Amino acid sequence: MTREIAVAMLLSVGAGSVWAAQRYPVTGLVLKIDPAHRTFVASCTAIPGYMEAMVMPIAVRDGKALDSLKPSTLVDFTLVVTDDDSYAENVRVHRYQSMEVEPLLTQRLQLLAAVGHMDSATAELALGAPVPDFTLTDQAGRNVSLSQLAGKVLVSSFIYTSCPLPNYCFRLSNNLGRLQKRFADRMGSDLVLLSVTIDPVHDTPEVLAKYAATWKADANSWHFLTGPKPDVQTVCRRFGVNFWPDEGALTHSLHTIVIDRQGKLAANFEGNEFTAEQLGDFVGTVLGKRE
Repeated sequence: MTREIAVAMLLSVGAGSVWAAQRYPVTGLVLKIDPAHRTFVASCTAIPGYMEAMVMPIAVRDGKALDSLKPSTLVDFTLVVTDDDSYAENVRVHRYQSMEVEPLLTQRLQLLAAVGHMDSATAELALGAPVPDFTLTDQAGRNVSLSQLAGKVLVSSFIYTSCPLPNYCFRLSNNLGRLQKRFADRMGSDLVLLSVTIDPVHDTPEVLAKYAATWKADANSWHFLTGPKPDVQTVCRRFGVNFWPDEGALTHSLHTIVIDRQGKLAANFEGNEFTAEQLGDFVGTVLGKRE
């Protein structure tokens, strides 16, 4: 074998190794982070023709890629798959950006709201912060306090029953409905769902009871909450939820929150771009944490 042929063969093998690497765009919801092993666990969307949606550990080559991540972060990255390895590159936080009118108006109005609502009672809570107690009224006319639900994992969205957009309040409620089915054996004992109306004037307990029936909600484990408008506003602003009347409808931001067994804010998902499966995977990790 001549030197030229040997070099050509090595180059051919090297080129084959490079071209064998496959790259796939992925969006994932971070569940856990392991900086020591330069990995994170994420609930990932499906890759058509390669894999179904699944929870999996993902390695990174540079540990600094994990610095901006935390559990509940939605991320975009490129999954690189070789013959004997896989890892993520170009990991970046997925920012909720909607071209719809409602969220764009909300972003502008939030700047105005921040000027007038910076007191401690309504300041937005940081992840890991204890959630202050509050009391609202559910669809059965009962007072429901956060303190009554101590020791349970809580998931809450913020909706109004007359919302005309199927990909906003309806989607957030559908996400909770999927949780109710997925964790049916833990509802009430370990997991409680809360849907807080941002239209308390219209959404009375009677109206909420009809809306709850749409989702076949068990009133003992899925509470649709209303109350005096100032009380509702205080609760909403603690989680960054803002809303304003706008030509017969409500302009509002989209948030889904998770409170852990210790009464601390475990997640505050903004927008509607995460899937019900990803939300369920995250809730599963919180349910699994016991001291």
